[in-house]
Amino acid sequence: MIREALIVSAILFSIGVAGVLVHRNALLLFMCVELMLNAVNLTLVAFSRLHGTSGQVFVVLVMTVAAAEAAIGLAIVISVFRHYRTVDLGRIRLLRG
Repeated sequence: MIREALIVSAILFSIGVAGVLVHRNALLLFMCVELMLNAVNLTLVAFSRLHGTSGQVFVVLVMTVAAAEAAIGLAIVISVFRHYRTVDLGRIRLLRG
């Protein structure tokens, strides 16, 4: 049971990393980061079966951070879209010198 959960978690995390490295769309980038955070949550829950409930406490913490990241990130993406009319990260030169 735990081994299968860790394998699924590794696959989900790898898909998230590949998505972050490949995609240039800001919304897809946030979705891939959320996928990676959910893979970490799955790993923590799997290990909490071995080591007690402390892993589940960290899951609640990670879910809180993911919710805040999604809310703030989406607000930034909407603001950038209103200004530049695109969410393609290759075209946005907001922080470049």
